Amino acid sequence: MRGALWMVAAAACFSVMITLVRYLAARQHVFEIVFFRNFFGLLVMLPWLLRHGGSVLRSRRPGLHLLRAGFGLSAMSLWFWVLSTLPLAEATALSFTAPIFATLLAVPFLGEPLSRRRLLAVFGAFLGALVILRPGARVLDPAAPVALLTALIWGASTVLVKLLGRTEAPAVIVTWMVLLLTPLSGMLALPVWRTPEAPELLFFLLLGLVGSSGHYCMSRALNAADAGRVLPFDYMRLPFVALLGWLVFGQSLDLWTGLGAALIAASGIWGARARGGGG
Repeated sequence: MRGALWMVAAAACFSVMITLVRYLAARQHVFEIVFFRNFFGLLVMLPWLLRHGGSVLRSRRPGLHLLRAGFGLSAMSLWFWVLSTLPLAEATALSFTAPIFATLLAVPFLGEPLSRRRLLAVFGAFLGALVILRPGARVLDPAAPVALLTALIWGASTVLVKLLGRTEAPAVIVTWMVLLLTPLSGMLALPVWRTPEAPELLFFLLLGLVGSSGHYCMSRALNAADAGRVLPFDYMRLPFVALLGWLVFGQSLDLWTGLGAALIAASGIWGARARGGGG
């Protein structure tokens, strides 16, 4: 129960973050939003980093950390652009395909088996994505394929985390990520920089706070229970985002988006409960 509640809290934090990105994207360039998300997120984590000291910087694979940061920066930049364009519920639903991409990429890069059960889960999730996109039945928003590309990059980043986890402690992985993302995103933001006004800075601060809080709640959830038991509660992001999108922006949840998201979620939950290689 504790794990489930922590994961629901994480979903709520990420839903607020998604709504804030949409709001800020009408006023600031996406690259600047990415920078302030990382900058204030780093400030929120600074006491934790100082408490752990230099031990969290000792790494055997700095190149892999840099590659993961590049993937993370690319995914975050694309994701924030998608949120500025697509309806929030549709963007969120398509983001649920990230674990499916991670499952596929783990086969060649991590040597993990792809059982029949997980293969069917992958098929079900992609079918759900097709239900949302409905190619041929409507004019496809250019941001929709970018949302899937973002999910693919997230999946690749997940595989990198698993690779790093074979030799690096979790605290080292987190520290390298937050320390690299801020200067890298700052370089992206410089060419499009516009100094935010005071109210915007408050929103940026809130963005960093809820983003870091979401990751903290997710880590507490995974520490409290097995991933297969708590990860399904991450799909609470969709109703939370749909509610916030309706309240703040007047967006409604499309029936096809709801059906496709349900299919993706059901496939992901079913596949996460797979055990062994022949299930």
